[in-house]
Amino acid sequence: MTDTGIIRDAVTGWAEGHGSDGAVRGLVEEGGVRTAVLVEGPSDLAALEALAARFGRTLDAEGVCVVPMGGAMNVGRYAGLLGPQGLGLRLTGLCDARERPYYDRAFARAGAPADGIFVCVADLEEELIRVLGVPKTEEIIEAEGDLTPWRTFTRQPAQSGRSRQDQMRRFLGTRKGRKIRYGHLLAGALEPGRTPAPLEALFSRL
Repeated sequence: MTDTGIIRDAVTGWAEGHGSDGAVRGLVEEGGVRTAVLVEGPSDLAALEALAARFGRTLDAEGVCVVPMGGAMNVGRYAGLLGPQGLGLRLTGLCDARERPYYDRAFARAGAPADGIFVCVADLEEELIRVLGVPKTEEIIEAEGDLTPWRTFTRQPAQSGRSRQDQMRRFLGTRKGRKIRYGHLLAGALEPGRTPAPLEALFSRL
């Protein structure tokens, strides 16, 4: 069985104009991929992989490939290549509320049902922080050795008047790679039965 990471790389290259549909189709068929989950970026992938492990699920074995697209505005390209009018995969997706129109248009053009789109209110990080709670999230920040930069961040004038939850969400995006690391950590820290609604719905569909 072809590693899903190899398939993801091949799909990304194809979407960027490299490779061929025949080569990607071969990898997808060899890997047994039946469903593509279109997400904005690598932090979403990290969170979904951690949550899958939390649920005791192996997405590769289930024929599910999570595909980070490098931004929600690329969804039209990926949906067209992978969906019913392309490779014929079943499409699902996870996006922020402000990105829903892009996904709706892309899925409609690709011939994929809109009920496969699952929506976070602000973004995935906000969903995770809200369910975990500020104290638990701060414990994770401290365990990662980021407590000092976190506290420094909260004292910046630009953060005045923002809720602690919103400050945390913004903090995770202040350094390259931080959202990816914390996407994995926060999703992995969720307690059984305490999963953000859009993620619960997405995994129920897979």
